[in-house]
Amino acid sequence: MGNTAAQMIDIDAFTGPVFYPGDAGYEDEIAGFQTAYSHRPALIVGAVHAADVRSAVEYAARHGLPVAVQATGHGLSVAADGGVLISTRRMTDIRIDPVAATARVAAGVRAGALVEAAARYGLAPLNGSSPSVGVVGYTLGGGLGLLAREFGYAADHVRVIELVTADGRMRTLVPGDELFGAVLGSGGNFGVVTAMEVELVPVTTVYGGQLVFDTPLVERALEVWREWTDTVPEQLTSTVAMLTFPDIPQVPAPLRGRYVASFRIAFNGPAEEGEKLIAPLRAIGDRVKDDLRAMPYTESHTIHSDPDHPHAYAATNALLSDLTPETRSALLAVTGPGASIQAVVDIRHLGGALRRPGPAGIVVDHRDAGYLVRVITMPEPGSAATAPAGHTAVRAALSPWTLGHNLNFLYGAGVAATEDQTRTGYTPATYTRLATLKANHDPHNMFRFNRNITPAP
Repeated sequence: MGNTAAQMIDIDAFTGPVFYPGDAGYEDEIAGFQTAYSHRPALIVGAVHAADVRSAVEYAARHGLPVAVQATGHGLSVAADGGVLISTRRMTDIRIDPVAATARVAAGVRAGALVEAAARYGLAPLNGSSPSVGVVGYTLGGGLGLLAREFGYAADHVRVIELVTADGRMRTLVPGDELFGAVLGSGGNFGVVTAMEVELVPVTTVYGGQLVFDTPLVERALEVWREWTDTVPEQLTSTVAMLTFPDIPQVPAPLRGRYVASFRIAFNGPAEEGEKLIAPLRAIGDRVKDDLRAMPYTESHTIHSDPDHPHAYAATNALLSDLTPETRSALLAVTGPGASIQAVVDIRHLGGALRRPGPAGIVVDHRDAGYLVRVITMPEPGSAATAPAGHTAVRAALSPWTLGHNLNFLYGAGVAATEDQTRTGYTPATYTRLATLKANHDPHNMFRFNRNITPAP
């Protein structure tokens, strides 16, 4: 997996740039949103179009090299050491069909760019909370979006996938094809997606924002929110983040050093109705922050206000059957004020359209889960070879209620990316089907820098 084979590449076969370790531009090309881990490939191909991707995969296949793919670097899970990295950040073409309400997006398109493009036609994609996340990677992991309870997973709304498989073939997949459903929900296990066509929805405005409660009200607020989620319509999707804000100038003064619960609301409906729906949460008590309002969908990224600068992080998660009082107590015991684990805990209300079966074959499982608990930590320097201790403690605390994991929200901590961990993202039958397809379409496991599906023997 070193440089010897990589030096034999025909640079003229590519439209985009090619980088080797030590080349000017190599470090910039591997840099992504995730700074705790980074790929260290023997060769980088900066793909400009699908032909570059195909040539890179063909080259890797000839020389027995593994392939990694990076658009934005948000969801990097297993860093490549050697092999070929296909950088798709230059593939940014977007084509909107306003009549069909679809968008064709190339592999490097970011969510914010698609939101802006669709808004010109009174439409919106089923994007997540961050505008800088890549559309393709987000969707391949399932895609749990801002309005997920109303519209379901983004993966359920894909019409066409353009995929380069391990044999170097360019395939156009549509529903009913053997690989179509297998690709949606399995990350990059079956090839490199160069483009996909996705459905858009007729959403132009949303009522949303944050309600933030200070430390004394956190436990009560979490209890009220859990009861409240049983009453809200599918048009309302909410999450709660519990964290201690750092005491630094970049944080607004009222929040510095405080342990808080921040409820993030997205409601596809009139502001007047949203105000009525949200009243039980406001009745909890005084808020440190309350910025709920009607907003253009192009401002919907402000609801979560995700960090917009690259930084280090690792994350684990658990899909839960319920968020009972015992579950909440177990979670707060290991992550709450005074706990040894310094983490951001993000709880997402599921149900609604997320509970309904997706199109046949799509491998987004555990749809019976009621809540998703995600725990984000900052890795210790030099800890890439060890699993974060806090992750183990959180998983153990939540194990009595855990149905499985959402693979899209497992960030970093590649040492923990074992076959057993990947299996927990699926039902046993689904994993068996995926492993068989992997053996048929990628028997040498070329695409293994991910939450990997091991080819069946």
